[in-house]
Amino acid sequence: MSSEAKFESTRRRLTEQQAETVDKLTTAAVAVLREQGFSGLTVRMVATEAGVAAATAYTYFSSKSHLVAEVFWRRLAAIPREVPTDLDPVARVCQVLRDVALLVSDEPALAAAATTAILGDDPDVEHLRLRIGKDIRGRLVAALGPGHDPDVLEALEIAWSGALVRAGMGYESYTQIADRLETTAKLIMAGQQ
Repeated sequence: MSSEAKFESTRRRLTEQQAETVDKLTTAAVAVLREQGFSGLTVRMVATEAGVAAATAYTYFSSKSHLVAEVFWRRLAAIPREVPTDLDPVARVCQVLRDVALLVSDEPALAAAATTAILGDDPDVEHLRLRIGKDIRGRLVAALGPGHDPDVLEALEIAWSGALVRAGMGYESYTQIADRLETTAKLIMAGQQ
């Protein structure tokens, strides 16, 4: 994760101690998700797992959806943003989409929870959803390169968000979705090389 992202929170800039508390909470959230799933997860339960007072946890996270969306955001922010210059735009876009699709592939409970959380209506989740979308857009723009077609960018963003929903609903694994996104990107970008 970028050092800047570590010290950010949806609600405010964090001190080093606050950042450590948020790290404890987001790590504990993944552990609780493994055991309880999203439906069983509570912020209070995560606080207990993290060794943090529930009131403290609620100063950082307004809901369990907010907490899980933050976990997803932090994992996304940890993916390197550099775009390989030795690949053509199609290969670069495929790499970006694969990296994002596989972000939570090794954590099925987190993957399902992230989809549910990111689609939530909590205002703090909305803020993170916009931040996540902006980050992925930036990665796609960099992969497409200068002079890209805005319609291609829009189609790739729709493909990614649709894939997230499809995987979150359990229709396919995130690994399968990564493969489908690659195929979809190639179809969208046919003739773009």
